[in-house]
Amino acid sequence: MSTPDSATGPVVDEAGPPADGPLTSLGTRAARQLATTTKSEPQMQAISSRWLLRMLPWVDVKGGTYRVNRRLQLRVGRGRVQFEQNGADDIKVIPQTLTELPVLRGYSDTDVLKEIASRFRVREVRAGQILFEAGQPVTETYLVAHGRFTRFTSGKYGEEEIVGVLTDGDQMGDEAIGQPDPLWLSSVRAETAGVLLVLPWDVVREFTDRVPSLAAHLHAYAERQSLPMNRKGEADVPVQAGHVGEPTITGGYVDYELAPREHELSLTQTVLRVHTRVADLYNDPMNQTEQQLRLTIEEIRERQEWELVNNREFGLLHSADYGQRVSTFTGPPTPDDMDELLAMRRRTKLFLAHPKAIAAFFRQCNRRGLVPGTANVEGHEIPAWRGVPIFPCNKIPVSPQHTSSIIALRTGEGDQGAVGLYQTGIPEEYQPGLNVRFMGIDANSIIRYLVTAYYSMAILVPDAVGILENAQIGRTAE
Repeated sequence: MSTPDSATGPVVDEAGPPADGPLTSLGTRAARQLATTTKSEPQMQAISSRWLLRMLPWVDVKGGTYRVNRRLQLRVGRGRVQFEQNGADDIKVIPQTLTELPVLRGYSDTDVLKEIASRFRVREVRAGQILFEAGQPVTETYLVAHGRFTRFTSGKYGEEEIVGVLTDGDQMGDEAIGQPDPLWLSSVRAETAGVLLVLPWDVVREFTDRVPSLAAHLHAYAERQSLPMNRKGEADVPVQAGHVGEPTITGGYVDYELAPREHELSLTQTVLRVHTRVADLYNDPMNQTEQQLRLTIEEIRERQEWELVNNREFGLLHSADYGQRVSTFTGPPTPDDMDELLAMRRRTKLFLAHPKAIAAFFRQCNRRGLVPGTANVEGHEIPAWRGVPIFPCNKIPVSPQHTSSIIALRTGEGDQGAVGLYQTGIPEEYQPGLNVRFMGIDANSIIRYLVTAYYSMAILVPDAVGILENAQIGRTAE
């Protein structure tokens, strides 16, 4: 390649003398043979801010296991039913997932579950269709296979009040178990075209009359729900207030869960290989082993944060209670959606969102003429909503339908929030909770190091984590 030596000088070929004659001084290419270069450390594009690792309080777990003791819970939490689809009209309930329904939690007769699953029928609904209205008798129970549905009631002055949004995997009608003449407490309208799996209420009664084990399970569930409990579903402790004189004070005790959840430390590992010739000879000006180790640890930390978000055992997206999940009302994440997510818990410490979800939220703020504030965190100006910082986290997935989730967190043991778990003081520790162990030199002169990070996460009470789901992140037409 030829480049001009100056604006008016001759054209110089870097591979040889100028086209119109020999050089009259030493060329730059030859001069570089006697010069050194200033080098940067090896760079890595995949390094992210990893705000979750930085903001999460970490608890030192000396025994390798962390037990979350809780007060006895009487109200059974909701899960989500899953479906198997083999075509537009062939949608079936996966029988084992029916135990995610509160009324069937813990029921173990798989043959009965399979029979119940086989009795559901597919029903398509159109946008705007009313499924039922408040006060009507419950004649069917529903599972949402696809679509978005709105629960609403009539307000005190006749206006419509939205009380919830239902999406894929949610259910309607199971709350009528144990009632002689169940009535719908709210109305439901389809906001989009959708697909429901429907089971007539008469079929439920038929099963309870025919299967003694199911009848006993449902009876036990109804009795448990009738026991005194506080607003969070925990076994109630009798207290008195405002009394005068010398009445007899009722007594009680706080009961605990008999089978609390235990979190064992998970791990991320890799074996770093370095040739002895490289480690011996090529260490000036930078140590080759140290640079290899530095970038390896960066990759491990990136995977660690991904696991804290996505791991099916302890990750935030899978461990969050389904009662703490809300869906966006219109699709994109709006200020109203963020307010609802924020109102579900006390002392929310931070939001986590994919950068595209943050951009989608800002677009909705722009449309309303709102300017989100900022929060100063470790010297960084972080965008905030209602004073709560919104941290970017590219480990939160984006679905093929261009939707994502926004996570709200309360953190710390003192606030009964979410905490990270690790163990310090492990053998050959290189960083807290991470060690590098020499594995020897093989016959090919390869030095091997085992690099391991130990970690997990625990949610101390269910409302410590909330998720805004189905947040549409694509641009919409103005």
